[in-house]
Amino acid sequence: MSGPVFQEEILGYRDKFARLRLLDATLREGEQTPGVSFTIDQKIDIAKKLDELGVHMIEAGHPAVAPDVKEAVSRIAAMKRDGEIRAEIVAHSRAVKSDIDVAADVEPDRIAIFYGVSDIHLKSKHRKSREEALQIIGEMVEYAKSYGVKVRFTAEDASRADVEYLEEVVRTARDAGADRVSLADTVGVLTPWTAKRFFEHMVQRVPNVEYDIHVHNDLGMAVATAFGAVMGGATVVHVTVNGLGERVGIVPLQTFAVAVKVHFDVDLVNLSKLMEITRMVERYSGLEVPYNAPVIGDYAFIHKAGVHVAGILADPRTYEAFPPELIGRSRDYVIDKYTGKKAVKAKLEKLGIRLSDDELLKVLEEIKRSNVKFLTDDTLVTIAEKVTGRVLKPRVTENLEAIVWIKVDSNAFTSSVARKLSSIEGVREVAEITGDYDLLVKVVSPDHAFLNSVLDSIRNVKGVESTHTQIVLKKIEK
Repeated sequence: MSGPVFQEEILGYRDKFARLRLLDATLREGEQTPGVSFTIDQKIDIAKKLDELGVHMIEAGHPAVAPDVKEAVSRIAAMKRDGEIRAEIVAHSRAVKSDIDVAADVEPDRIAIFYGVSDIHLKSKHRKSREEALQIIGEMVEYAKSYGVKVRFTAEDASRADVEYLEEVVRTARDAGADRVSLADTVGVLTPWTAKRFFEHMVQRVPNVEYDIHVHNDLGMAVATAFGAVMGGATVVHVTVNGLGERVGIVPLQTFAVAVKVHFDVDLVNLSKLMEITRMVERYSGLEVPYNAPVIGDYAFIHKAGVHVAGILADPRTYEAFPPELIGRSRDYVIDKYTGKKAVKAKLEKLGIRLSDDELLKVLEEIKRSNVKFLTDDTLVTIAEKVTGRVLKPRVTENLEAIVWIKVDSNAFTSSVARKLSSIEGVREVAEITGDYDLLVKVVSPDHAFLNSVLDSIRNVKGVESTHTQIVLKKIEK
């Protein structure tokens, strides 16, 4: 066997992934994230961007929850009817007639009814017997179907339900008119291999219905579990942008879509637009993507260790599962005590400076002694000049100084923006302040061209809403 380990076995499932569809639940499940509440206009923006991305279904919300939720779902459904959106629009609903009536009123393509089916849910939440639950499920699916819409039934906590009883549940929903059934791993206890067996069993035992997988990330296995479910027969995976959702969320859209591309060369969505939706939802939710998040985190393509940097300089495939250009990103590397000679050489040559091997080794030794967390280009040149005793990059004797007043977007964390600004070359001080502005930044520059580049870098930092710059004309020293 050649190529990656067991790649031939993996590729045996390619057809299943090629037929797979994504349901994005950012507007419903995503808004259940603690602290997240989208405005109606924000939901419209997200729905448009999701459709532009190419997701197949948009779960627009649970209309009976609140008037603004109903308004948002209604407007999104109207956009679908007017041809502005291609994705199927889904309205969420409890298995209650009043909820179904409200959902039907917004005229979605599909109503998704959910009901807990594990003994834990039946006893502690619904306080119904198994037989009573079956009757409710059948009646409510049939009632929703009478509105002339497609119906999906979600078996909440299906992964902890008695399997034989779950078979009865799915048959009941199917026979009442549901063409899709979502098996929910509500607390994220499935594993990739149990998910595969679970869906294989259900597809075999209760055919003639399509299956969704809705899996939570409580144990950090949501993406892998979704893979197992698809291998077992699920044809729709529920995702959210940035992995938002109840507690720690569900399957992250970006990670899952890229993983499917890497393993099966299947484009579930337009991958080049992933970062656009990432930033939009990050801004609207007020929740920053962790720096070390797979695929979309700031550090996803930043290399540090000397061996790693040497590898990516020779061939990026040595330490990258896929090229960052696939999703419109680029790679970089850190210069610090872990740096190797090749990284220093490449960074200096990028700055137009060439040193001998002996000089490079001396620069590297000086870097390791400095023990700084992150070396700016300017500091690196200073070290190189100290080691060689030569002026390697001409400098203007008098620096320009500027004070930049910054307003931070209300959905961004001021401290996080401050940290990012402090790493920009030329930025000497960053202070959080009170008043009309949120941050005060001191910039020192050798010339106007460099100052402009620093200001551009500041404005491009995520979370910076606006800036006001003042040049220091004269200082009085005591």
